[in-house]
Amino acid sequence: MIKIGIITGSTRDSRVNIQVAEWVKSIADKRTDVEFELVDIKDYNLPRYNESVPAIMTQDYQTPEAHPWSKKISELDGFVFVTPEYNKAVTSGLKDAIDYLYVEWNNKAAGIVSYGSTLGVTAANNLRLILTVPAVATVRTQPAFSLFTDFENMSTFKPAPFHEETVQNMLNEVVAWSTALKTIRN
Repeated sequence: MIKIGIITGSTRDSRVNIQVAEWVKSIADKRTDVEFELVDIKDYNLPRYNESVPAIMTQDYQTPEAHPWSKKISELDGFVFVTPEYNKAVTSGLKDAIDYLYVEWNNKAAGIVSYGSTLGVTAANNLRLILTVPAVATVRTQPAFSLFTDFENMSTFKPAPFHEETVQNMLNEVVAWSTALKTIRN
């Protein structure tokens, strides 16, 4: 059975990101053909990226927090990134979490769930570009949520019912691609 990590994209104390990630996981958990796990980047306490050698060149990480992060990402066959949009981009915490690793991401698939005042579309496009370097294939379907209509007072996640079908379609693509890509990693 393949394992898909639903990765949070924010580490702020006041984040709504965890609500979105948990909602996506509640939909994902209805499936029996794949294992889903919520992976909260905040739990890994990664400091600002400051390795002396880029991860593309070595897996000899100097930052102690990078080791459990590496182990977790290595265990997964695919990902669903839940990203807010900050200043038309992904958060610095998510960018750092991606930058800490390289080989662990290679030849895996990812879906992107975004949210923001403009649905987080620019952040999602930014994330797609970032993920090309460590060879993560992103799927087409992208659930996107508005802070104005899918959140109550911009703080409580209350998605419109039609979003569930979009999430299911994205999950179908992530599972299919993750399954296919696993064959070239083994």
